[in-house]
Amino acid sequence: MPASPPSPSSPSPSPSSSGFPPASRDRIAAELRAAGCVFAEDEADLVLAAARTPAEAAALVGRRVTGLPLELVLGWAGFAGLRIAVAPGVFVPRRRTEHLVAEALAQAPGAAVVVDLCCGSGAVGAALAAALDGPEVHAADIDPAAVRCAEGNLAAVGGRVHQGDLFEALPGGLRGRVDILAANVPYVPTGEVALLPAEARDHEPTAALDGGADGLDVLRRVAAEASHWLAPGGCLLAETSERQAPAAVDAFTRAGLTTRLAVSEELYAHVVIGVG
Repeated sequence: MPASPPSPSSPSPSPSSSGFPPASRDRIAAELRAAGCVFAEDEADLVLAAARTPAEAAALVGRRVTGLPLELVLGWAGFAGLRIAVAPGVFVPRRRTEHLVAEALAQAPGAAVVVDLCCGSGAVGAALAAALDGPEVHAADIDPAAVRCAEGNLAAVGGRVHQGDLFEALPGGLRGRVDILAANVPYVPTGEVALLPAEARDHEPTAALDGGADGLDVLRRVAAEASHWLAPGGCLLAETSERQAPAAVDAFTRAGLTTRLAVSEELYAHVVIGVG
């Protein structure tokens, strides 16, 4: 289990208001703690808020103690103040990616056209749509399971989700019109995928994690083509690691973008921003 707070963060009722005896929280927290869950009390509250009966709570706890990520146990992840539905086989949004959303909004607060590339659950697109004034939202992913998940998360904002390999998935009519191109690309070096926590390694698609030999294969492909899709002054944003940041900045610069690196010490997040 990862030593980080659970990402679901919506308010939850107390155990007593949900019809469970107060001792239920202590018992569930003890079981989760014994399984290695560092934030056992927080997770117990979320389980009790999600369960309608003691039997359902026990089933959720049983799935969690086998190592299933909390977000997949609950069926949602908290992201940028939203509840994002997640499903088995789909990349779970990380809290650090909220930094990418914040930087996109700071760079292009009036964005009218948004693309969420390598969208996974569509969390980034949904968060941008919630903060902007009715933008046209597109998302794309190569994985059919991710596309189905993103369709559900983006339906309320009229987002359109496309299946395919990076820009090949997008409608040609978007060329030269995109104000925010958010690309949460895979950036784990191939040789390090096996070293990831079991929750990611065993429950998320390898294609959403593996970025090639140095982790930057997909980022370079996106950077190389971005200028054809960005509107004048539009921006490309991609998350990377501290170690990879200099090479990622170089890839953006070589692609003709005016580039900077934005770092959040709090979230330990590194986002490369390129303006066309």
